[in-house]
Amino acid sequence: MPLTNFGSILNFAEELETRDRDVYMVLAANPACEGHSQMFDDFAVEGKKNIRNIQRTRRENVTEMILEPINDFNRQPFCETYDVTDSVSMGDALAGSKRLEERSIRYYTEAGKKIKALPEVARALKQLAKKHHARLQRLSNP
Repeated sequence: MPLTNFGSILNFAEELETRDRDVYMVLAANPACEGHSQMFDDFAVEGKKNIRNIQRTRRENVTEMILEPINDFNRQPFCETYDVTDSVSMGDALAGSKRLEERSIRYYTEAGKKIKALPEVARALKQLAKKHHARLQRLSNP
C-alpha cells in the first residue's frame, strides 16, 4: 500500500510505534527476559512518548499535509512484525527487537527524505530515527 502524503506517513509511523510498544510490554513481563525487563519497559514507555510526539507533529502541521504529495514510497518493506509470546527466549527476544529497531530506523530515515519539503516534520522523523538507533545500541550491549 503506497504512502502518498504526510498524513499516511505519520499514521503508519504511529501504527509502527504502537505495535512495537505492545511487543516491549509483553517482553518486559516475560519471565525469560527478567534480566532485561527494565530495558524493555523503558522502550515501551518511550514508545508511548513517540506516539504522542507523532500525533503532535500531525496536529501542528495539518495545513501543510494537504499540499505535499509523496511519490514512490510504500509501506510494504516496513511491515515486518514480531509476534511475541510470553514464552519467547531471551535470545529470540533480543534478535526480534533488533529487527524491529532496524526496521524503524529504515522507515524514519526514508520517510524523512521523502517529506523533506516539510522541514519540521522531516526533523521530527530524524529524531525518531535517532531514538531507535539508541535503542538498537542498547540492545546490542545489554
